[in-house]
Amino acid sequence: MMRYDEGELTDHRPCAGVRADLKMCLLESDCCKIERKLPKDCLKEKNCPPECLALQNTFFECKRSLLDNRQRFRGRKGY
Repeated sequence: MMRYDEGELTDHRPCAGVRADLKMCLLESDCCKIERKLPKDCLKEKNCPPECLALQNTFFECKRSLLDNRQRFRGRKGY
């Protein structure tokens, strides 16, 4: 579960910062605010700003780097 307490992220999972940024970007988009759709639906329909799509790609790369053994030495992407 992610929560912000006094400006600090309480989620300590890998890629938590990118996850929080993506979540906030989607919740502030017109798709969620005006059309009242779920963030998941907005991502499926690609009906969100390009910044959110870029964050989605960064989040994907970060999660993928967790499985790549070469990245264990180089560090996670988007961290």
